[in-house]
Amino acid sequence: MFGSRPSARAESVPVDDAAAWIAGLLPDGLFTGPPEVIIDRDEILVIGRLPAPTLAADASAADIAAAEAGRISGFREDTRDQRIRIARQIEHRYQRKMAWGADCGETRQLFSTLSAPVMTRLRQPERQVLDTLVDAGVARSRSDALAWCVRLVGEHAEQWLTDLRGAMGSVDELRRRGPDLG
Repeated sequence: MFGSRPSARAESVPVDDAAAWIAGLLPDGLFTGPPEVIIDRDEILVIGRLPAPTLAADASAADIAAAEAGRISGFREDTRDQRIRIARQIEHRYQRKMAWGADCGETRQLFSTLSAPVMTRLRQPERQVLDTLVDAGVARSRSDALAWCVRLVGEHAEQWLTDLRGAMGSVDELRRRGPDLG
């Protein structure tokens, strides 16, 4: 089930310096602090924190959420041209698509993130799981059902996935420090 493919981890363009390079590229004041930079094989996602809107002390949770969403929406519109110019530079340097996101209070919104197709072969028991989710109205299609399953695993196995990513990073570092056989 968890096959090993060494070439799947190979990256054509190194991204070791991406978070620092991007932090240096961003203009001061775009976000309230350093951005969160998330990188995979296909995409670089930059998420920045925006200042929380000022509301009355007795504002309801719904009003706070609406104000945060409004702050993010305004940021998205006001910085569109600037973010496009920056994204082009990032995409050129790292040969990956680039997307943006913003955090404001408890609200996180991602803009134009990449939706990459993933092909897989499933046996009948796995297909039945997806079909059950579709039939129950949890998902619109097998594709949506599979994405739902991946999100669910990510939520419930986050620490394990974090540990696994750390272990893979250690293996990559040991591989880099090892003898050159080529």
